[in-house]
Parts: sequence; structure tokens; C-alpha cells
Amino acid sequence: MTKETPADLYGEIAIRENKLERFENRTLVRRYTIEFTCPEFTCLCPRSGFPDFATIQISYVPHKYCIELKSLKLYINGFRNQKIFHEDVTNLILDDIVKLLDPWEMTVIGDFSVRGNIKTVITSRHAKQ
Repeated sequence: MTKETPADLYGEIAIRENKLERFENRTLVRRYTIEFTCPEFTCLCPRSGFPDFATIQISYVPHKYCIELKSLKLYINGFRNQKIFHEDVTNLILDDIVKLLDPWEMTVIGDFSVRGNIKTVITSRHAKQ
């Protein structure tokens, strides 16, 4: 007897098909900072397969573009089943968003929950030359 698998849920489809999106910065007369906190970040440890939990903080000074929030939410949720080290995921998020936006400055902080009596905080920065 074959076990039936349910169809993918609409959220799973949205996460799988997501692409980070941007829109034009409409306030070019000054530099300003945009900050996001993503308190429910999850990914998987590539050695054990156990879940890792973190708060991801993103702060940037936009140049020509800003990030669209729904696409950011889906992008962040796309890591929940990925096996990836803390250092790699924090730097990957920075790289992907810098590639999309080309901001003046950006900082991504991965503040990971305690595991095995160790707390990890990764800070990655970018600044235009």
C-alpha cells in the first residue's frame, strides 16, 4: 500500500518560488538607515541535522534600491530546512542582499540561540568603497 503525500501548502510553494525583490529608493536627498529584525530564523546544523534558532538583524543605508519586505520574509523562511553553518548563513544573507541592492552600507547579525552551552553571534559588514 502506498502512502499518499499531501500537496504542497501555499506557504511552502511561496517560499520555494521566492526571489528577493527590490524597489527604487524614493528618498535620495539624504542617507538614512533601514533596520529589520527577524526573530524566528531557523536552519539546520550541517553536522547533526538538529535545528538552529536565531534572530537575524539586518541594517542598511540604501543607495538606489530598498528591499521588498514580503520577499525578504520568504527568503529568510527558505533557510528552515537548509543545512548550513552559522557563519555561512550570516555571510550568505549579507552577500545576497548586497548583490540585490548595492547599498551604501549593510550589517547582518546572526544572533543564534545557545546550543551545547555556547552562544554564537556572527556580525558581517559591507561598505561601498
